[in-house]
Amino acid sequence: MAIFLSKRLLRLTVLVGICLGVLFVMSPRNGSEDSAANYISNLFPPNLDISGGKLFNSQSDATSEEDQNLEDQRYEAEEAIEKQQQEEEEEQAAPKLPVPQSQGSGETGKTLSETVDEEPSTELQAGTSAQGSATAQGGSSVWEFMKPSYAKKGTRPKACFVSLVRNEELYTILESIEQVEKRFNKQFQYPWVFLNDKEFTEEFKTKVSAAVSGGVEFELIPVEDWSYPEFVDQEKAARERNRMAVEGIIYGESESYRHMCRFQSGFFWRQKALEKYDWYWRVEPSIKLYCDITYDLFQWMQDNDKAYGFTITIHEYVRTIESLWDTVKSWWKKNPQFIAKDNLLKFISNDDGETYNLCHFWSNFEVANLNLWRSPAYQDFFSTLDETGNFFYERWGDAPVHSIAAALILPKDKIHYFSDVGYHHMPYDNCPLDRDVFKKNKCRCDPENDFTFHSYACGVEYYNAQGLVKPDGWENYHN
Repeated sequence: MAIFLSKRLLRLTVLVGICLGVLFVMSPRNGSEDSAANYISNLFPPNLDISGGKLFNSQSDATSEEDQNLEDQRYEAEEAIEKQQQEEEEEQAAPKLPVPQSQGSGETGKTLSETVDEEPSTELQAGTSAQGSATAQGGSSVWEFMKPSYAKKGTRPKACFVSLVRNEELYTILESIEQVEKRFNKQFQYPWVFLNDKEFTEEFKTKVSAAVSGGVEFELIPVEDWSYPEFVDQEKAARERNRMAVEGIIYGESESYRHMCRFQSGFFWRQKALEKYDWYWRVEPSIKLYCDITYDLFQWMQDNDKAYGFTITIHEYVRTIESLWDTVKSWWKKNPQFIAKDNLLKFISNDDGETYNLCHFWSNFEVANLNLWRSPAYQDFFSTLDETGNFFYERWGDAPVHSIAAALILPKDKIHYFSDVGYHHMPYDNCPLDRDVFKKNKCRCDPENDFTFHSYACGVEYYNAQGLVKPDGWENYHN
């Protein structure tokens, strides 16, 4: 701006000097001051206004001023961009994870504090850094990875039932098959996949094949998916199992239970028989379905953009997962790009992520998209957990592992509670509280036994986290 003003002043000075020189040459040498003034005035048109500097307000100067204004605006814009880039670089250096707002509450989202490795508390907020924001909305997010499996809405999904079962559980799994076929699959005839770490007997395959209405596959789990990884100290694992047995922890002494939890967490979805499917419904021995299911659950999930469905929530035994939450926080600190912007953190933490409240979806019933577990985000999540060895040193269950991952890496509207599916897994029930649903679906359960809002369940936390309205009289079940 200073350079521009200097140029104008120089042009003005030169022009004034020329004019004075011409006047000096042309003016009468012996005239009075009045005659000189009259002479000067006669040189210009009588209607020319030279007040306010208008004499020198040429078109070229007006153009220069316009150019300078544009230059000033461009400079200000570049300065704003530079300032924004600097702020983004600072945010990248300290990524943050947003706690989603409560639906309909109008409250501002709170921050998630980080307490890993005894570092000073910092706020984690995925999606505010340049990388986090791009991946939360772009191709690296879990939802973007899963989207191709939702492309054919309105058509029958590529789906199956999957059961991890042993030969000695033949008759209890037959009971479950009967329930599912009667209440649901006789209408839709989806296929079944049965998995076992031992070869299935001919008796098992014959009787199960006769019980299902759709196709059936029996697959032997590869040894590497049901064994100790090289980095696990098996002697240490045995000592920890013995210690838990003395303490009376459920499945505390069980080696096979730990292999099962690790397999369900990180390997069931890798099995060859499941490669052709996008959806699965997990069915375990001795479960019951209390109500008719008159619609296609798989297609409903597909057509409504849902990724994970459940029936029962519950608290985990803290003794079995003592270091799980610190491991999770360490992972998301390193991978904020995988955290969904509108996540379900409030379901699994009552203090914005400082601690885990032990809530999880009971994974013995899952209707979910296999691509959730196939995603780079979940695979990285599982690998981080697995490398600790704590599936064996502690007793990390697949239910909290699945639940924590789904709550963090999925947008919360992709998770669905099947309140209309009457379900039993010993010792808890999901029994529809809606009387119309109960009657329409011919339910055979006692609503008084519904576990949803029991104090040991996490139905209250789920409804609050999703901003859902609880059914009338729910307090009567909160005992």
